[in-house]
Amino acid sequence: MQRPAAPTIRVIGGGLAGSEAAWQLAERGHDVVLHEMRPVVGTEAHKTDRLGELVCSNTFKSTETSNAHGLLKAEMRLLGSMILECADAARVPGGSALTVDRDVFSAAVHERVSAHPRIAVRRDEVTDLPSPGIVATGPLTSSALAERIRERLGIDSLAFYDAIAPIVSHESIDHSVVFRASRYGKETMEGERDGAYLNCPMSREQYEAFIDTLTQADQASAHAFDAVPYFEGCMPAEEMARRGRDTLRFGPMKPVGLRDPRTGREAHAIVQLRMEDRAGRMWNLVGFQTRLRYPEQQRVFRMIPGLESAEFLRFGSIHRNSYLNAPAALAPHLASRDEPLTLFAGQLTGVEGYTESTATGIVAAINLSRMLAGDEPALPPPTTMLGALYRYLREADPAHFQPMNANFGLVDDLGVRVRDKATKRAKLAERALEHMAAWRDALVPAGARG
Repeated sequence: MQRPAAPTIRVIGGGLAGSEAAWQLAERGHDVVLHEMRPVVGTEAHKTDRLGELVCSNTFKSTETSNAHGLLKAEMRLLGSMILECADAARVPGGSALTVDRDVFSAAVHERVSAHPRIAVRRDEVTDLPSPGIVATGPLTSSALAERIRERLGIDSLAFYDAIAPIVSHESIDHSVVFRASRYGKETMEGERDGAYLNCPMSREQYEAFIDTLTQADQASAHAFDAVPYFEGCMPAEEMARRGRDTLRFGPMKPVGLRDPRTGREAHAIVQLRMEDRAGRMWNLVGFQTRLRYPEQQRVFRMIPGLESAEFLRFGSIHRNSYLNAPAALAPHLASRDEPLTLFAGQLTGVEGYTESTATGIVAAINLSRMLAGDEPALPPPTTMLGALYRYLREADPAHFQPMNANFGLVDDLGVRVRDKATKRAKLAERALEHMAAWRDALVPAGARG
């Protein structure tokens, strides 16, 4: 009996994730139609109709495996990333960072994808969800497709603006200064009586100095397409402070109901930290979404008592960004819960950054290929940077979900205490690459590694 023909796979979006996914699928023997709406429908950010156009920075960040972004790239190379091969070919001097000539880079991606015999590029706006297929339309998803996603996944599945607060590592917090408590002594959901928050108490003098510095700090300049109409739910901390010296003290920094068990008194102001992951390695500065430049965030927020030596795992930001509430709306392999062959990839899934977006395109392609062959989807282990990102996307609290970039706070701990930070990261990277290679060898056919 003749076997039915394999279905053509549709990939929506010709950015980094979509281009990578299309290439990976084609290399695995699938026929792919890659839909890109430019130039039929333009965006406020793109300048060309090329696939893989970079619209912001021209750097893919560090290549050193002691850096989270460098480790992620090393893992992607093990999986045969086409995007990184194009970036290598377009590299310009940038120290340890993978910095590229953006025109040479996008031309290389465009040429490789367009010339692949199994990939057909179509210039049209897609307004439905493909099956089998991958949606990788990025932060500037068209209104029509965004509405279709909301109809399919639920009205609250898709957000349109980031209002992100910084995240610091637990081990970098001075626990002799902060205290753990919930407001008015309320128990956590698990019944823990010591409270769900870490609290950084401020005296009047500390608060006044903090407000002076915060209101005078430099903000990052935004792209025209990134303009955000401020509303109360995403007001930058520095804008709140400019409304009046006590605005923050009566808002996210209010001390009411938080008595320091060591003194029995309320502080003049409190900065609360909320646990970001189940293991308690990452803590979010509650209410401190900001538009400050990254160096300014470090300078200003390290004035907070207990955070003088804080390691920032993610900086705060506010910008336009369509993204899915992945833990609430998607299956673990980032597919529609009611259609496992409709996968999502790229920034739309709730990851931040070029490498993070591209990496999800690789895994989406691997899993779609596996499922079409009758196998179950598979994810890298959380000891790898990529696997840890996927774990965050499925296990983060849906009520407080925000996009995430690669950082060592996501990765499973070593299980043994290593005091030296450089040594610890070297060991984490060594383990991650070993585990990623083993995962690839076990789950990805040898002929499809690139």
